[in-house]
Amino acid sequence: MVMLPTTSRDALPHSSSTSGPNDRRIPDTSDGRVIGFPDAAPSIIGNGDTTLMDNAPETAPSQPAEAPLLEVYSSRHFPDWLAEQRVSLAFTTYQTGKLFLIGLQPDRRMSIFERTFNRCMGLSATDQTLWMSSLFQLWRFENVLRPGNVHNGHDRLYVPKVGYTTGDLDIHDIAVEASGRVVFVNSNFSCLATLSERDSFRPLWRPPFVSKLAPEDRCHLNGLALENGKARYVTAVAATDVADGWRDRRRDGGCVVDVRSNQVIASGLSMPHSPRVYRDRLWLLNSGTGYVGSLNPADGTFQPLTFCPGYLRGLAFVGDYAIVGLSRPRHNKTFSGLPIDDMLATKGAIAHCGLQVIDLRTGDVVHWVRLDGIVSELYDVAVLPGVVRPMALGLKTDEIQRTIAIGDQGVL
Repeated sequence: MVMLPTTSRDALPHSSSTSGPNDRRIPDTSDGRVIGFPDAAPSIIGNGDTTLMDNAPETAPSQPAEAPLLEVYSSRHFPDWLAEQRVSLAFTTYQTGKLFLIGLQPDRRMSIFERTFNRCMGLSATDQTLWMSSLFQLWRFENVLRPGNVHNGHDRLYVPKVGYTTGDLDIHDIAVEASGRVVFVNSNFSCLATLSERDSFRPLWRPPFVSKLAPEDRCHLNGLALENGKARYVTAVAATDVADGWRDRRRDGGCVVDVRSNQVIASGLSMPHSPRVYRDRLWLLNSGTGYVGSLNPADGTFQPLTFCPGYLRGLAFVGDYAIVGLSRPRHNKTFSGLPIDDMLATKGAIAHCGLQVIDLRTGDVVHWVRLDGIVSELYDVAVLPGVVRPMALGLKTDEIQRTIAIGDQGVL
């Protein structure tokens, strides 16, 4: 049984009024867009933890009084695709510290829900459990709704049940092995690690070219792929063994390492991210080029499938489709001078922030979601199977204090 509050200071689905300095509605528009309006706290998106209004106006204001802080919109048939695949999506933006959940409203328009977690990055998800990294913690969310139950029209209510305090490890990708062990990329220490009840982390493996476990981000280890339920492949920006050495090799120093054989199986990539084994193929994002594709582990060749107009991070799959996260590159040394700059110029395109749905059979981009405004960089994306309209609790307001789930009767 779940005892849920009837009102919330950070969820205002039926009211256009605000109840505090961090509360602000995010009105929906008739064409599937979501617009967040700025207030006195420009670092906050929407109301800093709110759900899309259920009784939103049928049309958007013709001219908002102020420029939107965030606008989210999609291709016309993206909501239909979510319904056909019977999934919802989750994605993170560490740049503004937001976890976003995308699902469907009863009228089949997009439902957008967001929560605030400082520097949230890696995601690993099922329909009941969500793992997410933040600045100095690794969080486990659990769905507290029983099968068939809903709360305010949502069929999943993810609650942060356990937070492991790790310190600032710059955790990137997270994966849960078949045994249930959580394995994550500890980028700061250039290794794969797992959780510890006492320590900040327990190291499991480091690349053969990294000679020492040190908080120096030597190679910018970032991506992790499981195969048959065990950690198998990782990506790094460069095979370097000095503090922050990867920054000098961003253009073509990227590599893939086979964890099992402890061998570099591919090199010459440009800032690769998000390796995933799907349907017996190793997929990854050659982020500095803008291409998503597959890698042949036998000879290390990368086969590009689709060019996406953005710096790529975050890759998930459902059925015959891949979901890819796009970011607008920062104008600094980390993201400048990459091959994607030339590709964008050649194609007469500009970089976008959002998601693209790619048909694996053809390489065509069949659907997309775009974020305009303050959010310009994404990190990870995850599929929530069998979920129609998810929501989550955050830590900013007292709603989490007033949401209580009672378990089955135990025996003393």
